[in-house]
Amino acid sequence: MSFYRFDTLTSSNDEARAPRYSEGDWIGVEHQTAGRGQRGHSWSSHAGEDITGSLLLEPRFLAVREQFSISQAVALALVDLLKEYGIAAEIKWTNDIYVSGHKVAGILIEHNLAGAVLSRTVVGIGLNVNRMAFDPELPNPTSMALLTGRTFDREEVLRRLHRALMARYGQLREGGGEPLQEEYHAHLYRLGEAQRFHLPTGEEFEGVIRGVERDGTLRVEHPDGCVQGYLFREIEFVIAGREGR
Repeated sequence: MSFYRFDTLTSSNDEARAPRYSEGDWIGVEHQTAGRGQRGHSWSSHAGEDITGSLLLEPRFLAVREQFSISQAVALALVDLLKEYGIAAEIKWTNDIYVSGHKVAGILIEHNLAGAVLSRTVVGIGLNVNRMAFDPELPNPTSMALLTGRTFDREEVLRRLHRALMARYGQLREGGGEPLQEEYHAHLYRLGEAQRFHLPTGEEFEGVIRGVERDGTLRVEHPDGCVQGYLFREIEFVIAGREGR
C-alpha cells in the first residue's frame, strides 16, 4: 500500500484506474480540473485545505450484486474517522457524510467487473478539512475546522482515514456484510423521519425513510402508507430548496 500525490489531475478516480496501482494505494491530489461527484455533479476542493483522492481496491471476493456493501464500508470508515476527532457524523443515502444537516464529505465509487464479481474498485473521497469558506451556490457545506473551531494536520487526518478505510474493508472481506448493514442503518441520516424528495418526473413529495436494503435500495413510505423502493438516480433529497447533492 502506497501513497501517491499529485498537484493537478483531471480526476483522481481517472488516475487510479491505471494498472500500475494496486490494492490499498491512495492517489491524492490538490486540484482536480474535472473532479466528479455523485449524479454528475462536480466536486470542488481547495488546495492545501481539503483531502481529495481515491483509494484503489480489488474486491474479487464480492459478487456484483453485493457492491453496495463497499459503499457502506467506506461511509462507515468516514464516520469512524470523524468520531476520532469528536465529530458525530451521519450517512445520507447513498453515501454523503453529514454533520448536523451539513455535508462534510462526499464519496464517488466506480467499479470494474469480471463476470459476476468485482475486479477493481475506485473509491473517490472528498473530505472538507480546514476550509472556512465555500461557494455560496453549495446548499449546505461544512468542514472539520468549522465544526470544531480548530485546524488539522492534513497528513495525520489522511493517515487515519486510510487506516479506517482498510479496517472497514477488512471487516467486509472477513464476511462482515451483515454487521456493516446494521451499523449503516444506525448512522443513516433521517431514518424514520419525514423528508422531501424529488423524482426525475419533476414531482416532489414528502416521505418517511424506512431503511436501505442490501442492494442499496432506499425504502420510502409515501403519504398514503405505501412503502416504495428507489435505486440510485431514481430519487433525490430536497435540501434547503435545492436538489440534494
